[in-house]
Amino acid sequence: MVATTDGKRTRERINALTESVIGAGIEVHRELGPGLLESVYEKALCRELTLRGIPFEQQVQVPLSYKGEPLDTHLRLDLVVDQVLILELKAVDRLLPIHEAQLLTYLKLSHLPVGLLLNFYETKLKDGLKRLIRD
Repeated sequence: MVATTDGKRTRERINALTESVIGAGIEVHRELGPGLLESVYEKALCRELTLRGIPFEQQVQVPLSYKGEPLDTHLRLDLVVDQVLILELKAVDRLLPIHEAQLLTYLKLSHLPVGLLLNFYETKLKDGLKRLIRD
């Protein structure tokens, strides 16, 4: 029974964190609007997360291996929030299936449970938002 309670608390914590991060993204989008480069939104979102006291790491490198052997390369995640949530930022006409596949692969290889795709190019950020969960 304890595991179920702990699992429920973890889910509730991740859900609350996700909601807070979406709110921060909406605030950045409201302030800057669509049409800028992804790098601008990343810097602004980092500032907003800091203002809200939400812990994050920027441009996180994840080492890669193939069949147990390390590769001389790594993934670079835009943002990792509170060690549980990957933020993959976009500034594209529309999100495509490849963007979802990319984030799902990042979740699998990083062993993190949840990811958000945020497309700042949309007129309304909620139209460019996807939440994905690792199986």
